[in-house]
Amino acid sequence: MISIAKRNIRIFFRDRSAVFFSLLAVFIIIGLYVLFLGDVFAQGMGSLPGIRFLMDSWIMAGLLAVTSVTTTMGAFGVMVEDRSNKTLRDFLASPLKRRSLVGGYVISSFAIGVIMSVITLVLAEIYIVANGGELLSLFDLAAVLGLILLSVFAGNAMVLFMVSFFRSQNAFATACTVIGTLIGFLTGIYIPISQLPPPVQLVIKVFPVSHAGALLRRVMMERPLSVSFAGAPQEAIDNFSQGMGIYFRFGDTVTTAGFNIAVLVATAVLFYALALWNVSRKQK
Repeated sequence: MISIAKRNIRIFFRDRSAVFFSLLAVFIIIGLYVLFLGDVFAQGMGSLPGIRFLMDSWIMAGLLAVTSVTTTMGAFGVMVEDRSNKTLRDFLASPLKRRSLVGGYVISSFAIGVIMSVITLVLAEIYIVANGGELLSLFDLAAVLGLILLSVFAGNAMVLFMVSFFRSQNAFATACTVIGTLIGFLTGIYIPISQLPPPVQLVIKVFPVSHAGALLRRVMMERPLSVSFAGAPQEAIDNFSQGMGIYFRFGDTVTTAGFNIAVLVATAVLFYALALWNVSRKQK
């Protein structure tokens, strides 16, 4: 299992196009934000102190949530390629057990997702500091790293289930392009959730990756919120937090960090189970 995982990791990082396209959604979001969304958001917030620090932290937290999905998706491209060129059959003809083979793909995609997410975090912190913001404290950094592990765990499960249906590289590439383009909207990154119609808000609230974004925003925006809203009433902070997707509201119920974590854990368990069911069903 570990040998298969190491092999898959080497293949992924050797293919520069695979690495690039796994980060395509990240490049799109950063490009849009740097070119005009950052200035639009900052101007729309008026004269709040540290507004750029606040909005940079908001967009980068969402970016990390997106990365947890797109990079694992790119990593599973090795599995699709092995399936399309019959390499998978060669593995199955060997003494290697099927669960060890599948486990190797899962471990490698998880490892790649974590590595790429950590790299994204480093770049995000450099960007925030370059624009006048502050580095995360050691405690907050540890919390973000823990949330990255959880986000990649859930994203890996969702992607594994999706990949279990693909047999050709063309179909997989098309799906990656579509998902990479849409995921920014589905996680409420391009536009604050409060500015969207209620039906769209509901879609964002039930999308598991949005809960990863909410958790990351809670941590990464704690310091900039204290700077921008110093002396402001709690109601103003709550309204801003809800409008920017730091937490969600379902009727009169406000989501907590525990609820967000439970959603991600349940998502991982559900989609890993569905993926195993789908693979077993196709073997019969």
